[in-house]
Amino acid sequence: MATKSLQADIVVIGGGPAGINAALAAGRSGAKTILIERYGFLGGMSTAALVYPWMTFHTSDGKQVIGGTAQEIVERLMALNASPGHVRDTCGFVYSVTPYHPEVYKVLALDMLREANVKLLLHSIVDEVKVEGNRIQSVQLTSKSGRIDVQAQIFVDTSGDADVAFYSGAPCLQGREGDNLTQPMTMKFRMRGVDLQRVKQYIIDHPDEFYRKTPFAELPGLPLSAVQGFYKHWKEAKLPINRDQVLFFPGPNDDEVLVNMTRVQGLDGTNVEDLTLAEELGRKQVLMVAEFMTSSLPGFEKASISQVASQIGIRETRRIVGQYVLQAEDVVQGRRFEDVIARSGYPIDIHAPKGTGVEAVWVSGDGAYDIPYRCLLPQKINNLLVAGRCIATSHEALATTRLSPSCMATGQAAGAAAGLAVQLQQSPAEISVPRLQEILVSQGALLS
Repeated sequence: MATKSLQADIVVIGGGPAGINAALAAGRSGAKTILIERYGFLGGMSTAALVYPWMTFHTSDGKQVIGGTAQEIVERLMALNASPGHVRDTCGFVYSVTPYHPEVYKVLALDMLREANVKLLLHSIVDEVKVEGNRIQSVQLTSKSGRIDVQAQIFVDTSGDADVAFYSGAPCLQGREGDNLTQPMTMKFRMRGVDLQRVKQYIIDHPDEFYRKTPFAELPGLPLSAVQGFYKHWKEAKLPINRDQVLFFPGPNDDEVLVNMTRVQGLDGTNVEDLTLAEELGRKQVLMVAEFMTSSLPGFEKASISQVASQIGIRETRRIVGQYVLQAEDVVQGRRFEDVIARSGYPIDIHAPKGTGVEAVWVSGDGAYDIPYRCLLPQKINNLLVAGRCIATSHEALATTRLSPSCMATGQAAGAAAGLAVQLQQSPAEISVPRLQEILVSQGALLS
């Protein structure tokens, strides 16, 4: 039995990139808003799992397609000298990446939420959802101070794992068709003491050892933001990790890199025993990769591990079955929708559930695709919206919508929709989508 009860107009569950933007939009609408987060800090995968940098706010030809509160956060980080803003991707996979200082981001998010009058509950986990008919009445939290019952008119699931949707009985899917396998998990880590000038010179001198889309001719004049390659070194190392290349991202400090190379496959990110094993395997792989880098890669001779993620990074778990399910063809064809609430220019980027590779497919047309509002609306539950990694997509389409800027954009849309629903005393499915689009555009969202 709950020992305490709280009430709000809107409750957002999960304080990652989607949840922060959802709670900001909800709070700024004037609705009484509560944001619930299981960790003692905000940022989700961007901070707990060291997902860095943010990729990408642009199409492949440089048109910005994600703005709104996501762009506002970038600009406020820039004002704090905690981000250079959008910079060219020096491995050439996308047009731009956005480095940021995660510790400053944690505090900035807190400040912005307080400015929006959002009540924050950290160290709190939703483990039960009370449903009457087709409406959620409340979510139950386990917290350091006991059980808490949180009631609201509208709930926004930004948990990443569709926890609230799943517990409420809304239909959900997991993994790819056929075997339900998900993209692998990755334990990310940082290293300091890296000679990045030496790394850059090696890339310039040995272009055949790096990703074919690396902008080699421009590289001397660009700050190094991403490195993909060192194929010969990785092949010779013969480490028992199903990756086919070295991948790291410089920053936020001048001698620092974020390493994205471990790979834990075949485990379920919603199963606590699988997650326990994944944490163990991921941390052991970190030590192997770091030793390889210091012993084999030019520029890493004096480098050492400076930080390992608080938790393993999750690319894919559950997602809802929505009023519409975004498909791979929608992404690749750059499809437009009348109920667009966000756009993205990130390609389909599937890390193999089995094997070593990454499957990438780029967006045609103008280089961006629409995410329709219907993907945020689950079936069966009338007062629930979702945003971020658990919106309604196919396994293939999730491989682009899962990226942080896209999650920020769908989060803002879900929060704005929740605010409009509260204002009009309607369900999220009943609100005027053109009115929602007007609100989002007025907040800087880029929908055309």
